[in-house]
Amino acid sequence: MSGENDLIKLYSGQILQLAASIPHTDRLTSPDASVKKRAPLCGSTVTVDLVVQDGCITQFGQDVKACALGQAAASVVGANMIGRTRTEVETARDALKVMLKQDGPTPAAPFDGLEVLRPARDYKNRHASILLALDATCEAIEQADQANCA
Repeated sequence: MSGENDLIKLYSGQILQLAASIPHTDRLTSPDASVKKRAPLCGSTVTVDLVVQDGCITQFGQDVKACALGQAAASVVGANMIGRTRTEVETARDALKVMLKQDGPTPAAPFDGLEVLRPARDYKNRHASILLALDATCEAIEQADQANCA
């Protein structure tokens, strides 16, 4: 029963509030790149559309079909994606992985709101869902950069 209580505590009010207020949920009509990622263990999916100009994300849209933890991560990510560079997005993704897998430091601002997901580090089966929004954004910005350079 203790494990079930721990899982209930994981879904804090702050996580549920973030999950209920995901920004940029409209898909873009003419994105530079669009990437859909799926967490194989739970089936959560996130699709990211973006437009990149001069190395920065200028438009961002996401379709999130994930658990509350994946939704909370997508909420923090979406709220901070406009104006970010590829390096900033990759750094945030890598920092989130280290925070979850090795109890590392919180990702730097503006992604420091991901700290709310630190309690999920003990639930390895939830990590892929939490990482979906950043994983999809990293792949999309890489594709957009390649398309813009071609």
